Amino acid sequence: MPTEIFHALVFWLPAFLFSTTVHEAAHAAAALRLGDPTAYLAGQLTLSPWPHMRRSPLGMLVLPIVTSLTQGWTLGWASAPYDPAWAERHPRHAALMALAGPLGNLSIAFTAFALLQTGLWFGVFEPAAKMSMQQLVQSALPSDTLRVGDFLAEGLSVLLSLNALLFVFNLLPLPPLDGASVVTLLLPERAARALRTVVVSPGLAFLGIFAALQLFPGMVRPMLGLLVRWLHSPA
Repeated sequence: MPTEIFHALVFWLPAFLFSTTVHEAAHAAAALRLGDPTAYLAGQLTLSPWPHMRRSPLGMLVLPIVTSLTQGWTLGWASAPYDPAWAERHPRHAALMALAGPLGNLSIAFTAFALLQTGLWFGVFEPAAKMSMQQLVQSALPSDTLRVGDFLAEGLSVLLSLNALLFVFNLLPLPPLDGASVVTLLLPERAARALRTVVVSPGLAFLGIFAALQLFPGMVRPMLGLLVRWLHSPA
């Protein structure tokens, strides 16, 4: 098995499934708290990936496996159901539900960052010889425990990189990404309702995804640079 595919299956695929599950569960939890139990009743308020896979088998299972086997990284999507009538009546509640997903990714990124920083402080990790999204640090442990250190270093690097990208990507103000709904938090009630009507248009969603995918490659290198600077800057 090629090294890139091995690393994608061992690190990127599990990280994607976990991170996407947290993202969708956060949507469901926020919606339930704000008055819409649709996602909760559909079984989406869970950290098990299976209900999310059943709802989005192509985005949560087929495409992630295919991209892991062919690209050396993992791509996919998922979604949480909601009541459109609730969202229309309460556009700000719907916006807060949308914001909860990226905040779930941000919480994972913060946790991975804190663990990497702790490892650097205690000499478990050291700066990677060649920085990448999956190698922000490398093991500094003695040779007899090196493999454990390498596994932790790569696993935490992937979690941090992936969730930082998911947070930023999903907040792009383009439908159907969460950012298109989050923008309504900054608008008066009437304008928020009007924008929401536009955001849910299927045709506009297709254009939004196309535009977002064009922007995404340009986000990777600047994000990597920021993560490296924050992670390895002197205390």
